[in-house]
Amino acid sequence: MAEETESKPETKVAKKAKKTAVPEAPPEPKQALPTAGEIRTAKKAELIVWTERYALSQEGKVDDLRKRLRAYVEKEAAKTAAKEEEKPAPPKAGKKPAEKPKEKPKPTKKEKKEKAKREKKEEEEEAEAEVHEPRAKPKLEPRLKRLLAFRSAKNAQRPKFRRQEWFRYTKFDDAWRKPQGGQSKLRRHFGYRWNLPSIGYRGPRAVRGLHPSGFREVLVHNEGELEGLDAATQAVRVAHGVGTRKRELIEKACDDKGLRVLNRMVTE
Repeated sequence: MAEETESKPETKVAKKAKKTAVPEAPPEPKQALPTAGEIRTAKKAELIVWTERYALSQEGKVDDLRKRLRAYVEKEAAKTAAKEEEKPAPPKAGKKPAEKPKEKPKPTKKEKKEKAKREKKEEEEEAEAEVHEPRAKPKLEPRLKRLLAFRSAKNAQRPKFRRQEWFRYTKFDDAWRKPQGGQSKLRRHFGYRWNLPSIGYRGPRAVRGLHPSGFREVLVHNEGELEGLDAATQAVRVAHGVGTRKRELIEKACDDKGLRVLNRMVTE
C-alpha cells in the first residue's frame, strides 16, 4: 500500500510536465515569387514590400519597381529551371536502368538568333534595374524652396472658377468668363455666389513662372540655343515643331552638358 501511494504523486508530476511542454513551432513556409500578372496589377505599397523582401533598390517610379521585380523573377525562374535540368532522375526499383537520353538536335539559325535576342534583352533589363539615374534637381536658395512649397499649397487650396450659369446651357463650357450683365449677382459679389478670381489667389512673385521642380524653363528649337544655359537653375523644353532626328541631337547635347529635358522623347 505504501508503495502504491508513493507512486501516485510521481504520475501526477509526470502528467503536469507533459501538459506544460510547449510544441515546437513549425518552420515558416517559403513565400512564392510574384507572377508577372501580380506585378502588373500590384500597387506601389505591395511593390515596395516585394523589393524589400528581395533586397532590391526602391528608387524611382512604379514602372521602375515593376521592371526590377520582373527582371528578378525571370532570373530566379531561370536558375530553378537550370537546377531541375541538372538533377538526374532517380532510377525506379525492379526495372532495367534507363537508357541514355538521345542527343538533342542542333539548334537552327533562327533559334540561335532568337536566343541571342532574348539574352540581350535580359541583360538590358538587368542593367536598367541596377543603374538608376535620378532626375537633376535645381540648386535653390532656402527662401525659394520655402516659396515653392507655399505656392504648391496655395494651388491646392485655390477653388475652381467657373463661368456664370455654366450648368444651365450645354453650349457653355465651365472655363472662366468674366460676368458682364448689369443685374449679374456674381458680378456684384453677392454672398451666396461663388468667388471671382482676384489678386489674392496669386502665388509669390519670386517663383512665378517656375516649373514645379524649381527650374526656369527655356524653349529650345535647335542645339545652338543651348549655349549659355545654366544647368543649376535652367531646364530645357524642346519645342513642339521639332522633329525626331533633331530632337535626338538636342537631347544628346543636353546630356553632355548636364541639362535636364522636361519633355524628353519616349523611346519604348
